[in-house]
Amino acid sequence: MSEGMRVWALAGIPEVSPGDDLVALIGAALDAGSPEQQPMDGDVLVVTSKIVSKAEGRVVAAADREQAITDETVRVVATREHPGGVTRIVENRLGLVMAAAGVDSSNTAEGTVLLLPLDPDASARALRGGLQRRYGVRIGVILSDTAGRPWRLGQTDLAIGAAGVAVLEDLRGTLDTHGRTLQVSQAAVADEIAAAAELVKGKADGRPVALVRGLGRHVTQDDGPGARSLVRTGPEDMFARGSAEAYADGWKDATAGDAP
Repeated sequence: MSEGMRVWALAGIPEVSPGDDLVALIGAALDAGSPEQQPMDGDVLVVTSKIVSKAEGRVVAAADREQAITDETVRVVATREHPGGVTRIVENRLGLVMAAAGVDSSNTAEGTVLLLPLDPDASARALRGGLQRRYGVRIGVILSDTAGRPWRLGQTDLAIGAAGVAVLEDLRGTLDTHGRTLQVSQAAVADEIAAAAELVKGKADGRPVALVRGLGRHVTQDDGPGARSLVRTGPEDMFARGSAEAYADGWKDATAGDAP
């Protein structure tokens, strides 16, 4: 176990535009930091997915937001009307269940909205490869995005892309402090790192990248399975039916005996 960790946000990253070289921009911000803040073996860089979306040109006109949400949606989980319209909680093409499919209008130019990166794990791998070649050290990269939780107020950041990080620590089969065997415990390491980084990045401070030090035991030699491996799907998903689907099923079952 590590004795502790340090997390700090990088200063000096400018507004990102389509086609920008994120390795160069992040590298310049790292180089401008103090000597003790230079990348070391076992560090993890947490990058807000918005700047990746901007660099990859995942920008659409705000007038097309509702259609963009529809295009990114695989399955509608729940909807709720409000004075400003309708909130849609959906599963998007990345397997993530999010409000508005992750389409976001914050921290982007007026009149535009951002889609999530096409392949966040691939984006993380590209950033990791470029930064490791630049600095010659073993690092991990996490792409983070903000999401709500169905039974908790507020939002937190989670990992939507990862490279070089053991995203899940499986504790099943180990013993607790009383000698009992753990049966189901799995630590969502990548999500925990993403949430910790958000505490120093903030939502409106213009610091979209944070460096996390002290968790080298979770940094791997290879790229690893990525954050997509954290998505719970199939038989393991106990809440696969959305509210609209569950209501429709209940209505169908309730009226099944009414047919002549």
